[in-house]
Amino acid sequence: MPVRGEVLQEGSGYVQVDRRDGVAIVSLNHPEDRNALSLAMTRALAEAVHGVEADDTIGAVVLAATGTVFSAGGSVDDLLEPKALLSETYAGYVAILETELPTVAAVSGAALGAGMNLALACDLIVCSPSARFETRFLDVGLHPGGGHLWQLRERIGPQGAAALALFGETLEGEEAVRRQLAWRCVPEADLLETAWKLASRAAGHDRALIERTRRTLAESASVVHAADAVSLELEPQQWSMGRPEFLEALGRLRTRLGRAENTSPT
Repeated sequence: MPVRGEVLQEGSGYVQVDRRDGVAIVSLNHPEDRNALSLAMTRALAEAVHGVEADDTIGAVVLAATGTVFSAGGSVDDLLEPKALLSETYAGYVAILETELPTVAAVSGAALGAGMNLALACDLIVCSPSARFETRFLDVGLHPGGGHLWQLRERIGPQGAAALALFGETLEGEEAVRRQLAWRCVPEADLLETAWKLASRAAGHDRALIERTRRTLAESASVVHAADAVSLELEPQQWSMGRPEFLEALGRLRTRLGRAENTSPT
């Protein structure tokens, strides 16, 4: 899944980070065990996300994976012989979930159990026809974790969540989009480029504004009435109007409108 353009690359044996024009592509990079979420993997993922957050030139994140499997979920070895508290095994997932940067998951191949959680933690999921979203927790005698059931219910409703979590249904690429688990399904060769283009749109806004908007979007989940939604958005909108970036953008818009008027036929 090549990404065209100048790319700055770094990484560990588990996670690779590519920085391109304001977007960080964070890739699970341990295909020899199908990108399983071992303790080493989840810690490397958390470290990579925190490192990206500290970079002021980055405005959005794409979560991807190398190999033919997005993530096989929790490491069998770590489940049989735990190396840390269970809560620590979700470090990478929590880092993605809690980042204030917009996030896009680029999923090809299987995203299973806790591996599916990583995609669900992102704001947007794009996938290829080969993508396969499968809960799998109950198949190994394990209760779902990491907010899996809540995430499913939020994305595809109670019946969809039950279908996957209780009845073992699987959603593949195009059907995942029809069921609203994913946003777009594109050919494999276009997957990473599509995810990057979406992320770059968000990264094109100034970072403070996009972070504040993302935070308000999350807070709006608890709003029931339209009047409360107006109240919720009022203060951050007033904040944005007092920033020099707003006045500069308004000035550019005025200039464009002025040019449009000057070029209109008389």
